[in-house]
Amino acid sequence: MSVKDLFQLDGKVALITGGSRGLGLQMAEALGEMGCRVAITARKAGELEEAKAHLQGRGIEVRTIINDLQRSEGIPGLVDEVISAHGCIDILINNAGATWGAPAEDYPDDAWHKVMNLNVNAPFFLAREVGKRSMIPRRAGKIINVASVAGLKGSPTGMNTIAYNTSKAAAINFTRALAAEWGKYNINVNAICPGFFPSKMSAGLLDKLEDAIVARTPLRRLGGDEDLKGPVVFLASEASRHITGQYLAVDGGSIIV
Repeated sequence: MSVKDLFQLDGKVALITGGSRGLGLQMAEALGEMGCRVAITARKAGELEEAKAHLQGRGIEVRTIINDLQRSEGIPGLVDEVISAHGCIDILINNAGATWGAPAEDYPDDAWHKVMNLNVNAPFFLAREVGKRSMIPRRAGKIINVASVAGLKGSPTGMNTIAYNTSKAAAINFTRALAAEWGKYNINVNAICPGFFPSKMSAGLLDKLEDAIVARTPLRRLGGDEDLKGPVVFLASEASRHITGQYLAVDGGSIIV
């Protein structure tokens, strides 16, 4: 197999949660450009329609599904819809996430549960459903969990995001545990740990902390619109077939200083 063939994804089916904007849309675009049939899910119909038009404008086959992953009872139906349309799910990108800022001593119960439910519970329930319905019977699959460099360290001064950091650390070890269990089914499970990328989720923090974040990042910049494309294609393709249970930090080097 040529190196180009190792990276091609022609005809594969990818399900991306939180795929209507930001990092999810960037990854959907990358996988679609490499030949995937893409299914994206999010809560807001308007954002999904905008994402669909954007992807179709680039020649990408895309299906949109309105779904709230905070409601776990909707996950089987989400998987049903993708499998009914495409026959299988080859690649699952667990990208949807939430954060909340508050000092630990005053952190609201509801905020803690919301972050944990979307960032930890939903990826497990969705991976479980996709695994038993598609990947395990076919003895093939790629699962990519979008964690964060926040799961590898504490919060910098000015960022009181204890639930987010905790949930992303859980996502990293969920990746390891699932990879160990499902390797026998030829399913690769890996994580991407983005650093700071401009997005709706990070906008408030970047308004206050962007200069300080860039100053302590070795590459002296934030993540951009192209910076997750290579990593997600690598981990979704046969180029990474002997890699599982790993995380890849895409952060300009912020965790090494």
